Amino acid sequence: MFVDSSTRLIFANALYFKGAWSKKFDASRTVENDFHLLNGKSVKVPYMTSSKKQFVEAFDGFKVLRLPYKQGEYNKNQFSMYILLPDLYDGLTSLMEKASAKPGFLNQHIPIKKVELDAFMIPKFKISFGFEASTILKGLGVRMPFTTGGLTEMIDSAEGQDLYVSSIVQKSFIEVNEEGTEAAAATAAVTRYMCDFDEDLDFIADHPFMFIIREDITGAVLFTGHIMNPLEN
Repeated sequence: MFVDSSTRLIFANALYFKGAWSKKFDASRTVENDFHLLNGKSVKVPYMTSSKKQFVEAFDGFKVLRLPYKQGEYNKNQFSMYILLPDLYDGLTSLMEKASAKPGFLNQHIPIKKVELDAFMIPKFKISFGFEASTILKGLGVRMPFTTGGLTEMIDSAEGQDLYVSSIVQKSFIEVNEEGTEAAAATAAVTRYMCDFDEDLDFIADHPFMFIIREDITGAVLFTGHIMNPLEN
């Protein structure tokens, strides 16, 4: 964000989340293994593992894992991270398109019971991301804030006639490890396909996947993203 002598106002909002898993991972069981990239190569990354039952369900073409966070001492909010893992190594794009095209997609694909898994591995990761959003917003047809006088309804001042938004900067950060998750962001009738749990079931997130952090009582989504390479941050 560029600030100079012509800057008059900076509007900012922020969202911060730090959650500990309801059942923490044992760091001594973290192991290195391959994570398969879309270009056919692989990288060695640290994987968190556990032999405990997990909230996992298999659907047509993908699996969903729910990892609950510990509830706060003074409130009843229930937060969870959901990992949506395509069956195919290169299936992330198709899964993301499906998820974004269907309202209530996550609500229709929430694991409802804990199951035994033959194998369970999810990578540790830490990512940060930032971009300038004004071009995208203009492309969507948002015009008023970016023109002179576009902020007159917000600024109770004669100077407001000459103000406009010059840039909008979005930044986000998320880290997932054995303890839990730390994340922050700032901006200036259902048909289900359930697997037969008598068959072998595992959850090995060793290729690109998407994740969602949400509050389960209200359904409010705090963060969503995807991991192409856990080592990239």
